[in-house]
Amino acid sequence: MNSIHSEFLKLKRSMSWAVVLVVPIIMVLAGSMSTMLAQGTFEDGWHTLWIRSVGFYGMAILPVAVAILASLVWRVEHKNSNWNALMSRPVPTSEVVLGKVAAIAALAASMQLVLLVTVIGLGKLVFGLEGMLPAKYLLGSLLIMLACVPLAALQSALSAFLRSFATPVTIALVMTSASTLLLQLKLTAALALPYGLVTHTTQLGTSLVSGQRTSFAVPELSLASAGIVTGAAVVLTALIVAITSMALNRTDTRA
Repeated sequence: MNSIHSEFLKLKRSMSWAVVLVVPIIMVLAGSMSTMLAQGTFEDGWHTLWIRSVGFYGMAILPVAVAILASLVWRVEHKNSNWNALMSRPVPTSEVVLGKVAAIAALAASMQLVLLVTVIGLGKLVFGLEGMLPAKYLLGSLLIMLACVPLAALQSALSAFLRSFATPVTIALVMTSASTLLLQLKLTAALALPYGLVTHTTQLGTSLVSGQRTSFAVPELSLASAGIVTGAAVVLTALIVAITSMALNRTDTRA
């Protein structure tokens, strides 16, 4: 699609890449260093390093970072007459929406890739962990990228209709906190929220050999749990894109 290609071209000089690089690196460094200071070692090797890196990141930081990326991607469209230029293009509104969602989702996927590379780099080069990061965390990273797509769609919609940069980010912060609370209460309804789906997915399979987990119980990474994430991501993304396209069409018609 031309819209997707156009959006990816806009990313070349975007400030979004600073978020993509800085946020996951800081979270991995913070998680690993706090573990070393408190315990002096990674008791369960790669498992400890991964859980300490992805735990708080998934429960609070990742959804908000995606919201920041969405606000950055849409910021240029709210300047001068860029909005009119965007909406007057001879393409379906759904294609415009998909272009933005694809760009934001790609940035979110890149952020997870940076986190993955940072974990492996620290584990091998700094902490000298034996072997390699377990394959289940590589699969988990792919699922996290997928789970970020409906969140990218929702935050894209918020940033499209709200000219403020901070308001969509604030909404993401509040909803992420609410979703994490629902997960802690073992309410599966949280998976119907893109924020809850992302947090849930980051925690899949994050139990240590010693039995220690993150702050709420999560299932092991399996075909069943992966299927739930995949199905929820597809349904939520399709629904959000459809609603956003209809809303933009109505708004553009009234304008």
